[in-house]
This record gives sequence, C-alpha cells and structure tokens, in this order.
Amino acid sequence: MNNILVIAEAFQGKLRKTSLPAVTFAAQLAGKTGGEFSIALLGSGISGLAGELSSFGAKSVYIVDAPEFTNYLAGPWAKAVVTLADKIGATAIAGVADTFTRDLFPRVAARLNAGMVSEVTAIFGEGADVTFQRPMWAGNVLGTVKVQTPKSVFSVRGTDFEPPAAGATSPVQNVTLAYEDDGKAKYVKFEPTVSARPDLGEASVVISGGRGLKDKAGFALLDEMADLLGAAIGATRAVVDAGICPNDLQVGQTGRVVAPQLYFAVGLSGAIQHVAGMKSSKVIVAINKDEEAPIFAVADYGLVGDVFKVIPELTEAIRKHKG
Repeated sequence: MNNILVIAEAFQGKLRKTSLPAVTFAAQLAGKTGGEFSIALLGSGISGLAGELSSFGAKSVYIVDAPEFTNYLAGPWAKAVVTLADKIGATAIAGVADTFTRDLFPRVAARLNAGMVSEVTAIFGEGADVTFQRPMWAGNVLGTVKVQTPKSVFSVRGTDFEPPAAGATSPVQNVTLAYEDDGKAKYVKFEPTVSARPDLGEASVVISGGRGLKDKAGFALLDEMADLLGAAIGATRAVVDAGICPNDLQVGQTGRVVAPQLYFAVGLSGAIQHVAGMKSSKVIVAINKDEEAPIFAVADYGLVGDVFKVIPELTEAIRKHKG
C-alpha cells in the first residue's frame, strides 16, 4: 500500500466533487504506511480539469484523455485502470463508494488479484499493521478488516472523510492508454434526470419522504419546502419500489449515502436500510405520527404529528421567515 492511486470521476466535462474524499483517504493511508499517492482521471475532453486535482499534494496527477473514454463501460475502463496502476507501480487503488466504483472496482480487484475493502469509514494502525473499518449489516456492526494480499482496492465512504485540504502542487502527466473493448457491452444512451434542485450527494439540506406520504400527491407536499430551503429531495426504498419516486432519489444502504448539514425525515419509520444512508447527517429532524418510530432514536429533533398538517404549516413558517 505504499503507492496509492486514486481514481477521480468526471461527468459531462466536470469533475465530480463527491469523488474527492478518496484523496483524503489516500493521504491518510500514505501517511500511515510511509507511502505516497497519485490521482488519475479518465475521460474525454478532461485535460482542463487537471488544475482542479493538482493542488492536493499528490505525487502526480495522471490524465487519460481520449475520445474512446467519452462514455463509461466497465470492461474497458477496468483494463485501463489496471494498466495505469501497473505502469506507475501502484499497489493500492482507491475511490469513493458510489455507483461508478461499485461497478468498476470489483473488476479492477479481480484483474489485480487484490483484496478489496468496500465502504471504508476509518483507518487504524500504522505500517504493516494498518486495518480498515467498514460498516456491516446495514451499519449495525462495524467490522475491522486487514488486507493480506500484495495489492489492494478500496472504496471509501465519502461522508466519513472530509474533502482534501490544499497541499503542494502536483505535476500533471498526460497518459495514453489503449481502449480494449471486450465486446461484452456497448454504450447505448444516457437519459439524465433533469432537476433544478441540487444533487443528493452535494446538497447541504435534504428532505426525504417515506410511505407516510402515501402517494405522488402526498410526496409533492415536499416540493415547496425543498424549493424554499434549496434542498434536495430523497426517498426511502419503499417509496421508490412503489413507483412514487425515481430510484436516483433513493437514500439508504442500496441507494445514496448522504451526510448533509440538515436532514428532514418525513413520514418514514427509520428502517435499518434507510438509516444506514443518512445517519451521518449533522442535524436530523424527524416528523412522524408514530411516536415509537425508530427514526426518532437517531434524530436530533423529533416532531410527532400528521405530516399532511405539519409540512404545510412548516412550509408556511419558512416562507414567512424568508420574507
């Protein structure tokens, strides 16, 4: 683990800021093992993003900019990452745990014959004794894991590592890698979700609704409140499975993991799977008519009441406060 390669992410020509906590993880791991870390970015038309990655004290920033890498496909990208890792002598690969790395990193680990630790939340120990903490059983158990293979792959819980601090300026190297299409998949199209609201992973305020909102009309009660607060809207898995919300709004173990400054849990019971995706929020406000709902156990503030009365009243109060 002496030479760590962080895989940053770009989308539609912009750097995903949510991928940067992996840089903090790599810097901490390098400090504990006496190593160093580098950052890589793959894509097309991304050379201009190098400056955004070169101020975190990495040994090098590697830019793989080629038309073939315009659209992500797991097979060719996994081969490219492994080729780059071998080229620079990286013994560990790291990235933030999200849909991108969940698809890519198991393939990278298999090609490297590397042990993989998913959803890392903390690093313990020094040198050869370094271990990693990760949540298990929907966050009810925290396991301590040690990697025993020569090479390793890590996906990092972005909500448990702060964005990287500024450091020494890193040299930028443009790297050419072959795009080896295995023919197992092809890119067809991308259908974006168009929304004026902030992304769930980057919003400072998130308002999530559960089954207590009953249907799409009930869920629409959250819209005005979200607009007033500049908040993102989230949902539980039950709501998504019922077709009330699209799955990109799902917060929880099998959805997005978020840690905003303020999280509203509206009409949701607080199932283990959901709590695993939001319990790191700085302030949690729960609104539920059932005073025994498990969500109150993790909430900083709780309001027992009918969401169909409480939300309109709260929205009106916020509107008046904002003038």
